[in-house]
Amino acid sequence: MGLTKDSKPSLLVVDDDPLITDTLSFVLQKDFAVHVAESRSGVKDLLARLDAAPKLALVDLGLPPTPHRPDEGFKLISELLGLSPGMKILVLSGQNDESNARHARALGAIEFIPKPCEPEQLKSLLFNALMVQDAERSAEAAPAQDNCGLIGDSFPMDKLRSQTRQYADAPFPVLIEGESGSGKELVAASLHRLSRRAQRPFLALNCAAISPTLVEPTLFGYSKGAFTGAASARSGYFEDARDGTLFLDEIGELPIELQAKLLRVLENGEFQRVGETQTRVSNARVIAATNRDLRREIKAGRFRGDLYHRLSVFALGVPPLRELGDDRVTLLDHYRRFYAKEAGTEPFELDRQALQAWQDYHFPGNVRELRNIVIRLTTKHSGRKVNREQLEAELDTDLAYQPDIPMPNDARALQEMARKQLQAQKNFDLDHILKQWEQSYVEAALNMTHGNLSQAAKLLGINRTTLYSRMQTYSND
Repeated sequence: MGLTKDSKPSLLVVDDDPLITDTLSFVLQKDFAVHVAESRSGVKDLLARLDAAPKLALVDLGLPPTPHRPDEGFKLISELLGLSPGMKILVLSGQNDESNARHARALGAIEFIPKPCEPEQLKSLLFNALMVQDAERSAEAAPAQDNCGLIGDSFPMDKLRSQTRQYADAPFPVLIEGESGSGKELVAASLHRLSRRAQRPFLALNCAAISPTLVEPTLFGYSKGAFTGAASARSGYFEDARDGTLFLDEIGELPIELQAKLLRVLENGEFQRVGETQTRVSNARVIAATNRDLRREIKAGRFRGDLYHRLSVFALGVPPLRELGDDRVTLLDHYRRFYAKEAGTEPFELDRQALQAWQDYHFPGNVRELRNIVIRLTTKHSGRKVNREQLEAELDTDLAYQPDIPMPNDARALQEMARKQLQAQKNFDLDHILKQWEQSYVEAALNMTHGNLSQAAKLLGINRTTLYSRMQTYSND
């Protein structure tokens, strides 16, 4: 039996083939409220028109403008999870290379489904993803008070819990910094839950997931007729949060012209709806989060220094999973029991070699990736022992961890880095690695110079013609 329109879970389908999107819409519309887009930019436009992000997403990897490469699909997975960390993403792709599947999972996709896929199998996977999502939300709504909902016994986690309790009841802003998937939104929720504001609203806005033109009316509200489409007056997040908490995720994406207005609210609580002159006051506490280095953004002129210092009265750093030692095993034990219980099955176990591989893995997708790996192992191997080969089928072992440090300058350090990568990565391809390095430097230079080819070429130490030629090579691959 299909669900009623009001109760249908929302599903985002992203594919540039109209035949596929039409077929999926027809097959799935009985049970899901289906929204369709054909590209990353199309997704952004669609999400700006929706009141809430979809619960589920089916994403193809080969999207325009590079339909024969998985790059756009990978970027979209990261963007969607940045918008809505609880969203469950399934990759439905014709690019069935195993390394693509592993990397998509490392980024946060819960499953990789090769095309073509039987409709009933697809429905089953989507409904299973919904069940997992509901279980996670229930657990997060009632976490154990002794650990703030933050699991782990390592020193970094003890420090994070201690700081969370210490800062929870203070009226000042908190800035949470950490990599994607590390749990920044969970820390924000803990700060609210442990405060005297716990019974007040907790509202969250992802600054990267909303059109820049809509950020101001979304935050501050607007009057009737303030802009095209404003048929009636509407309050914004600062008003709706009242005496509660407003969580601004990806604060580094806030347009520079709005940063002064946010600073004013932080200083005296005052703001105005778009199209009004009346001054309003909000008592909401602001918690912000970012996976960017805002100090670098300040130097680049993309973020206000005064706003940064106001936001970071209290600063919390959420450590990446690779730095948490045995917490990786503690989290494994917690989630394998949790998901087995929710699925009504027995938990799997890792044999000795698989457990060693688990402890050696770098988890580029942090806790989000760990949870998704456990979900897949629970589905495939419930009640059984998992060996190293079965585990590594779920890991992104094709990509060796590259720490965020400068390239070594001396030959010995370079050799050591190369040795570690050759040991860790199967099917090594030197040409591919060198091209990845080169393209990363080119894209970084273009980003730093806002697309100015001459300045980017100067940064890279090459001439403009050479840079343009290499850019053409990337776009033609």
